[in-house]
Amino acid sequence: MEFMTNAVSYINGIVWGIPMLIAILGVGLFLTFGLKLMPILKLGSGFKLLWAGRLPDKNKNVKGEISPFNALMTSLSATIGTGNIAGVATAIFLGGPGALFWMWCTALVGMATKFAEAVLAIKYREIDENGNYSGGPMYYIKNGLSKKWAWLGTAFALFGSIAGFGIGNTVQANSVANALESNFGLSPWITGIIMMILVGLVLMGGIKRIADVAGKLVPLMATFYIAAGIVVLIINAAELPAALALIYKSAFTGTAAEGGFAGAAVWAAIRFGVARGVFSNEAGLGSAPIAHAAAQTNNPVAQGLVAMLGTFIDTLVVCTITGLAIVVTGEWTSGATGAALTSAAFASSLPYGNYIVAISLSIFAFTTILGWSVYSEKCVQYLLGVKAVIPFRVLWIIVVPVGAVGSLEFIWLLADTLNAMMAIPNLIALVLLSPVVFKLSKEYFQKEVSLNQTKSS
Repeated sequence: MEFMTNAVSYINGIVWGIPMLIAILGVGLFLTFGLKLMPILKLGSGFKLLWAGRLPDKNKNVKGEISPFNALMTSLSATIGTGNIAGVATAIFLGGPGALFWMWCTALVGMATKFAEAVLAIKYREIDENGNYSGGPMYYIKNGLSKKWAWLGTAFALFGSIAGFGIGNTVQANSVANALESNFGLSPWITGIIMMILVGLVLMGGIKRIADVAGKLVPLMATFYIAAGIVVLIINAAELPAALALIYKSAFTGTAAEGGFAGAAVWAAIRFGVARGVFSNEAGLGSAPIAHAAAQTNNPVAQGLVAMLGTFIDTLVVCTITGLAIVVTGEWTSGATGAALTSAAFASSLPYGNYIVAISLSIFAFTTILGWSVYSEKCVQYLLGVKAVIPFRVLWIIVVPVGAVGSLEFIWLLADTLNAMMAIPNLIALVLLSPVVFKLSKEYFQKEVSLNQTKSS
């Protein structure tokens, strides 16, 4: 076992090392400039389409299973999780306040990546024998590239099907169990059983039920957490200018040792900021387009504009709230890390702030289990066919309590490694299929300009 752990640790150091971070940022920059900064400039258009697509489309000519809004919420249910609460805190603990600046940079280019992923997911999606829509990197690799690239799609599906049981299931269940035990004294076994029942009730209804639950739970919980975070920032408003200055300064000069903080070089700020940013919003990993492939739309670009909001909301809103709360309260120098650091930041300004973080973490992690079940299920279906769907769902449900009570060091390491390996085939496909993304985007906005000119005349 020690040999396996060492071997996976070595691979993890490679796949989450400098080349991978450069590749993810590089592809994001390439797509951002290839799209002429469109994802940033058209952010308002994305929100308009999101609002317009909040209800299912009853037009029988519109392909898809779930509303564009619920497709984004399903995607967000998987991305807004422990990364937004524990991940941001860990990045600041290891890289200093400057890590938050590099998380923002990652998100800005990540919007283009998410846009491209969703465009390709809609463009190359398929309908299975049960009449359900399936898409994602494995499908746009298979249908968009030549046969010589088909093995990349299989590799992505293999990595995704295994990684989900770790990063999207057991690790999340374990986070909930730990949070509820430390704050409310609830036994991990009880937490595991309750979560297993709740996940089972939702999961057996398929993506439509998951999307319905995500469409209600994610906006409600995100609003609750953001509101609590804003109150923390208002209470510490006098410290906000200095905190922002510190974040910017330490992003380029590093952070000196202070209190319980050991100090961090510029490279640490960049490394942990980018890595935790990618871990949180998953731009480039290829997971989100699996959910967006089921959206009710006939236009890939329209769904791409909705999809890119996932990165904006996840990192530039939720992660920013967490990071600023940690810095303005001064808790980043306490020596705490992970969820405990975020809890300390909220508790220093709000009565029962630690309970707010614990409840938020629990619900975010629960929705992550639901969202990742969609991702892993579609990967398994791609490899084994629709006959494997029900056995997969049963196994996914059974694993939840195991994660709640287990020791997951190796599982976390393996899942984290496979999660990064999912990005490799996806990034290759995004570069090779970028001309398709650029062409569809150009046609969409040219048509939009023509329609506006017609209306004005």
